[in-house]
Amino acid sequence: MKDTQYQPRFIRHKDELEWLFMELYNDRHALRQLEDVMEAGYAARSGELKALDEQRLQDPDWYKRQDMLGMTMYTDLFAGTLNGLRERLPYLKEQGIRYLHLMPLLQMPRPHNDGGYAVEDFNRVDPKMGTNEDLAALTHSLRESGISLCLDFVMNHTASSHEWAMRAKAGEKAYQDMYFCYDDRTIPDQFEQTMPEVFPGTAPGNFSWCEEMNKWVLTTFHTYQWDLNYGNPAVFVEMVRSMLLLANLGVEVLRIDAVPYIWKQLGTSCRNLRQVHTIVRMVRMILECVCPAVILKGEVVMAPHELAAYFGTPEKPECHVLYNSSVMLNLWGALASGDVRLLKHQLDVFHSLPEHCWFVNYLRCHDDIGWGFDEAAERDMGIDPLMHKRYVYQFFAGDFPGSYAMGELYNFDPDTLDARTCGTTASLCGVEKALKEGDEAALDTAIDRVKMMHGIMMFQKGLPMLNCGDEIGQLNGWEYQQDETLAEDSRNLHRTAFSLENAALRTKEGTVQQRIFQAVADTAQVRNQPAFAPDSYVSTWDTGDRGVLALVRFGREQTMVGLFNFSAYDRRAVLNSLQGSFADLHTGEPVDVQHCLVPAYGVRYLVSKP
Repeated sequence: MKDTQYQPRFIRHKDELEWLFMELYNDRHALRQLEDVMEAGYAARSGELKALDEQRLQDPDWYKRQDMLGMTMYTDLFAGTLNGLRERLPYLKEQGIRYLHLMPLLQMPRPHNDGGYAVEDFNRVDPKMGTNEDLAALTHSLRESGISLCLDFVMNHTASSHEWAMRAKAGEKAYQDMYFCYDDRTIPDQFEQTMPEVFPGTAPGNFSWCEEMNKWVLTTFHTYQWDLNYGNPAVFVEMVRSMLLLANLGVEVLRIDAVPYIWKQLGTSCRNLRQVHTIVRMVRMILECVCPAVILKGEVVMAPHELAAYFGTPEKPECHVLYNSSVMLNLWGALASGDVRLLKHQLDVFHSLPEHCWFVNYLRCHDDIGWGFDEAAERDMGIDPLMHKRYVYQFFAGDFPGSYAMGELYNFDPDTLDARTCGTTASLCGVEKALKEGDEAALDTAIDRVKMMHGIMMFQKGLPMLNCGDEIGQLNGWEYQQDETLAEDSRNLHRTAFSLENAALRTKEGTVQQRIFQAVADTAQVRNQPAFAPDSYVSTWDTGDRGVLALVRFGREQTMVGLFNFSAYDRRAVLNSLQGSFADLHTGEPVDVQHCLVPAYGVRYLVSKP
């Protein structure tokens, strides 16, 4: 007997879902299997989660609320296990966290697992961190605390030690067909002609030789990550089954990893293909039928003009939210150069996207900072793209004269001179160097940078997300270089174990930890202003100074201006043609928007007066 909640939702999507599936696969047997998986997934859903589904259907934009504050972390680095994390929920509640992204925690091989993005079993929590029951208990506790859990779902590939891969190695053709396996280099060489390499320096080529099968296997990212063949409907059906299992364990946000790569087609770049959008659209409809409390977050690290397609349309939506990586890297670029022009341009591009596009804003995450600036915009501004990129990554590695940063390069390519950057927010902003040199004045300035960077991240349109440890000024973990299982990946520099000792200092007046923790908390409180309502219009504003960025939030009840000084000197912002009278948010003093002083690496918030 069909459930009265599930069936109407399924009927609403049935025609489109079946049409898309048949267009892609032309396999009615596989379609029936998919629909059976969906119905079984709903039947296995708890009453508590079904109640959440109904609640979210009444509040579909819940993730856009202005009180949403996110945090991302590794379970093991923060608390060891899922049960250990449950014990530390008061720390998250203290900060007002409403959205928690735990880095990959499904069963993974060791030592090589790409930070958990090589998955051995999509249906099982890694034993080092707990059990599926522990995960369900955690999500229950999080819901009671008003926190939604986000987990990664790695759609593009499995670990080479996944059961499917092991059975493929054993010669089972049905499992070899779950991947891309070839007897010789004929087809792989054809793919290589148009398929870019992701890690040319550390993982060159897109195919790896498998001795057990005597075949070449497509491995876009690393040799131990085998790309799944979504041209095979069995792959899609089984991945949906695993996705619904996580949803039924209480996961409310599924971060689908490497979305643009999941469909492969000979003669193309194998990125951003039309079939990718068909798959994501089907996943969206499946979730809306089975577990509408669950939303999709896409990891789409592509040029801004390619992002809007991953949201779909208001009538046929795909992802609910995407990462705002382009603005993130331009924030750091502006900090290194003291020039906000590229940042302003990038924000203008995002503000021009359709209203339904919603982004997760952040400063740092588990990954590196890739310097994918808009080269056409750079040239228009008289900036040499290669020289600029080299300057920025050398600056944040501390290799440029006058740099205050202590970071490290990632994936340096001597042929293209491309490189990425690793490091924690505090270390990149100068806190680590100032402490190392015992320079109190430099430390004050570094903390100002940390405050300002968090200020602008939280002022943007979208959902702000902290990187765990940044709220207490956690520094780089250089000791990773002495661990042979970690040393080859410089991203481990900022994947550092959370320090309870340092966290305890957040309440001790005058410590670095207290000053940064309070600054982040104060910044989050600013979001309580009416101008942060989800429907507020956000725009940049010219300040007449390359060092100062102005963001203006036009709400129904209030207009609010954020002024952010990326330079090392006090600057005066001139906000020509901005209408109305304004006062400083914190002092209540009237402000002349034609002559507004913003201190070095400082922030000012101006609110409209009635």
